[in-house]
Amino acid sequence: MIMNVLIVSIVGGILCLDRVFAQFLISRPIVAAPMIGLILGDPYTGLVAGAFIELFWIDRLPIGAYVPPNDTLAAILIAAGAIESGRILGYLPQGLIALALLIFIPLAIVAQKMELWIIRGNEKLAKEALNDAVHGDTRSISKNHLCAALRNWLYPAGLILISLPIGIGVMTWVYPRLASWNIRGLQLIYGLFPLIGIAVTLNTIRLRGTLPVFCAVFLAMTAILNYFRCL
Repeated sequence: MIMNVLIVSIVGGILCLDRVFAQFLISRPIVAAPMIGLILGDPYTGLVAGAFIELFWIDRLPIGAYVPPNDTLAAILIAAGAIESGRILGYLPQGLIALALLIFIPLAIVAQKMELWIIRGNEKLAKEALNDAVHGDTRSISKNHLCAALRNWLYPAGLILISLPIGIGVMTWVYPRLASWNIRGLQLIYGLFPLIGIAVTLNTIRLRGTLPVFCAVFLAMTAILNYFRCL
């Protein structure tokens, strides 16, 4: 498990880095979580976690100065936490995925605050880079760029490295000790969470003719999920 946590931390930091640098959209939860699931040998659970978070925060776009909750980090933690906890317990029920949702979603807000702190720090680096440009110091400019990139990789990687084993420990200790009605409640959350996400998604649709497209995408994703479940 320790090696898997280290791998998820490194890869997760790189995926979160895409939110700021390059922006190839690999940081989207629907992409990032299945990638983590594939690394850990369970792409289906990764796809479920990614789809849940993608729908849940699909209306929170980084427009202007607004920094949305770090849905990438949340999806990575949920996928990895559920998969590793299921591996330790010997089974991975829907309730365990729901428990991972409840435990790790708040960390997206924590990561959002950290991103704001990083942005303020990068503003200082940007001013230093402008001053270096005036003096023609290209080496210092490159150094500031690398420093900014390192910060944006280090904070999510460090947060994953710290929070993932703690979350796995909590899940593997709590879940077997839950009463039957607690298990049913978690299963209900697992069933209701996609409905909440769909409601959020439908609320964001403003253009005529978009609803059939969304329904087609939803049906396609359902088929893909069933395919992975049958593997």
